[in-house]
Amino acid sequence: MARPRVLSGIQPTADSFHLGNYLGAVRQWVTMQETHDAFYCVVDLHAITVPTEADALRRRSRVAAAQLFAAGLDPERSTVFVQSHVREHTELAWVLICLTGMGEAGRMTQFKDKSAKFGESAASVGLFTYPILQAADILLYQANLVPVGADQKQHLELTRDLGQRFNHRFGDTFTLPDPYILKEVEKITDLQDPTAKMSKSSSSPAGILDVLEQPGPLRKKVMRAVTDTGSEVLFDEENKPGISNLLRIQSALTGTPIPELVARYEGQGYGTFKKDVAEAVLETFAPIRERTEKLLADEKELDRMLAIGAERASAVARQTMEQVRERVGFLPKL
Repeated sequence: MARPRVLSGIQPTADSFHLGNYLGAVRQWVTMQETHDAFYCVVDLHAITVPTEADALRRRSRVAAAQLFAAGLDPERSTVFVQSHVREHTELAWVLICLTGMGEAGRMTQFKDKSAKFGESAASVGLFTYPILQAADILLYQANLVPVGADQKQHLELTRDLGQRFNHRFGDTFTLPDPYILKEVEKITDLQDPTAKMSKSSSSPAGILDVLEQPGPLRKKVMRAVTDTGSEVLFDEENKPGISNLLRIQSALTGTPIPELVARYEGQGYGTFKKDVAEAVLETFAPIRERTEKLLADEKELDRMLAIGAERASAVARQTMEQVRERVGFLPKL
């Protein structure tokens, strides 16, 4: 029996993934490659919907891919590729754009959020059509499942709507994907502002734990994390948001339930607890950082691994687009 196909992507918009990326997506992708026909994409086309520099994009695309492999994605068990290496993404996106209403696209909340941040006059048409390119990413590979968080559910609904619209108008072509609800990961918050989500776009450097950061700075960030009044290690999000966040982090990385951690640190104060949280972070990130550095030191080999993924992805994408072109009415190329 064929495995269900799953597709997901990650943007190369920073020089390192952070703890939230790792727990919320990457670690779970590694598990899913054992049970699914997994396609994972570095979505560099999405990255240019906001201003970026060419050298930075090239560097960050390789860094993102290296981290995926270093975290445990196996090119023999997963198809890992760079979005722009498969030209059919943009071709299918144009077809879907022509099936999308202006009002429908304008209702996408992520465009509203990002255009509010950058200013509507500075927001690009690419940013406006971002969810339609995302729909093309998914439909192109006939994905059965798409890992989603709360902020992506609306985009998956648009994907299903566009796939269904195409199928109704031109004939059954696309698999309509279902959401794959990722294992619930407690919200990881900013170490300096534990009421806010840990985020590259809004957190201060001191509030983020980067996967590729050196051990010394990582340890300092944990030890300097904002804590709360009192000295008891308790999980209380309202009165102790700082300690609660550190408990979530240690529990997620060690697999130890939070109540067990609370019992372990009874009467010990914050110092010992923070040291142990820091060690859990270092033990998780150190091997990933070392493998990432090794992969980046051999760009030819890393590019070769990505080329293998792109070739595998392209074979699926070409087959889908041949059907799309014929059904839309484009003349065949002799």
